[in-house]
Amino acid sequence: MQPPVLVTGGFFFFRKLASLRRVSADRIDKWLWAVRVFKTRGLAADACRAEKVKFGDQPAKPSRDVRVGDLLSVRQGVVTRTLKVTGIPRSRVGAALVAQYCLELTPPEEFEKARAQPVQDFLARGKGAGRPTKKERRALDSLWD
Repeated sequence: MQPPVLVTGGFFFFRKLASLRRVSADRIDKWLWAVRVFKTRGLAADACRAEKVKFGDQPAKPSRDVRVGDLLSVRQGVVTRTLKVTGIPRSRVGAALVAQYCLELTPPEEFEKARAQPVQDFLARGKGAGRPTKKERRALDSLWD
């Protein structure tokens, strides 16, 4: 194989070549952000650090490489989503293109849990009830963990 011919602005040519090689694996926090599981990459990294993202039974660190064919479990509130990696996007993709990069394997019962749990009723406080007590605040925090 011959080396690529350098043209003017060779630095940019090699930079693009390096980005082409990298599409076989990417960081898990970047992948979760790119396929719109999380709104920001920071939130994706925080979820990994809080052990809400798992490969099988193992918690995943934000820097772990994700490859095509990997199965991920992502806990978001009361729902545990199961995703299969079918592609590695170069950057964040539009909602219409997400299906090209991941396959949703979450059973419908998981989404029913979210619909069945009346979060709004739990969070609503009666007028004049004041601030939540320490016990109530811990119950609220455990709901999100």
